[in-house]
Amino acid sequence: MSQILKDYLNTQLTELKDNGLYNEIDVVEGENGPVISIDGQELINLSSNNYLGLATDEDLKQAAKEAVDSHGVGAGAVRTINGTLDLHKELEDTLAEFKGTEAVIAFTSGFNANQGAIPAIMKKGDAILSDELNHASIIDGCRLSGAKIIRVNHSDMDDLRKKAKEATESGEYNKVMFITDGVFSMDGDVALLPEIVEIAKEFDLITYVDDAHGSGVMGKGAGTVKHFGLEKEVDMQMGTLSKAIGVVGGYVAGSQELIDYLKVAGRPFLFSTALTPADTKAITEAVRKIMASTELHDKLWENGDYLKAGLKNLGFDIGHSETPITPVIIGEEKLTQEFSKRLKEEGVYAKSIVFPTVPRGTGRVRNMPTAAHTKEMLDDALKIYEKVGKELGII
Repeated sequence: MSQILKDYLNTQLTELKDNGLYNEIDVVEGENGPVISIDGQELINLSSNNYLGLATDEDLKQAAKEAVDSHGVGAGAVRTINGTLDLHKELEDTLAEFKGTEAVIAFTSGFNANQGAIPAIMKKGDAILSDELNHASIIDGCRLSGAKIIRVNHSDMDDLRKKAKEATESGEYNKVMFITDGVFSMDGDVALLPEIVEIAKEFDLITYVDDAHGSGVMGKGAGTVKHFGLEKEVDMQMGTLSKAIGVVGGYVAGSQELIDYLKVAGRPFLFSTALTPADTKAITEAVRKIMASTELHDKLWENGDYLKAGLKNLGFDIGHSETPITPVIIGEEKLTQEFSKRLKEEGVYAKSIVFPTVPRGTGRVRNMPTAAHTKEMLDDALKIYEKVGKELGII
């Protein structure tokens, strides 16, 4: 190894560990369900994005098996050569119905969807107004575009209006986009989409909503945009297929013209082998389940409200979440890491989230109750939270 590289890596790793910012990666043995096993220890799992419990659903497993039997284990090519299978068309048609748009394009991940869609539309000479708490994949997609990035204070409509007016009236930019998460994953709050759409209409902004944590959760499952009835007003809806949907992948939903263009201009779509047959069929099964019944969605919200009330009653700072995502905000990074470690030792897996995922001094453990949790599991988790919180002087 290069000595320069070795010295750099050792310096960076030491600094991260000294500041409580080094992330230890645990290995889950078996399924990622409401209870998981790590190093032989069974833990109540409050760190999964598997909101509806579909990652372990028997119907999805069967759909995946049937796809392997009929189509093999891989798509065999990128979508634009001969990797577009009938299963991909079925999935994209189903997603378009689900999201209430004319068409959908599927990518191999949500990160890829943002990396593909944002730079395909926005270029050097354009401007992107971006909420300051947007996900890293949005930030990276914006950087790749070459457009001027203008940070907007989080969910601050006065700041958005001011900066939209400045950008559009300056004459410097060919086009201007506003981009935001639908549900913000670290705090659980929801974008003010009705107000955003109103401002976008006033200044002719392109609107882009990353609904990774809203699909399956908001709008009776159809997402944050549909929750507000704005599927005909938002230009671009991005979502993942790996969280509430329970599998892997991402997509962008919008007009037929938009999707036709992204299929020839979205670089991750052009240069990545297509989603596997098994994943594609399982995703389609998941979306159809969500469209057919709100049972899992309703159970998720019931469990989320129950855990949130329990943590708040114990005296924890849970922020201002409007969704089942429930942060317990600790603040100092080393204490946050110690809190997460002690929870794990007592039987709860709630991963610490620190800088750079969240700003310095706002460390938290983020709780993600799912439709698969029982009240007994949540009660046991609350007892452990109380014990560890008192032991460390947090409550």
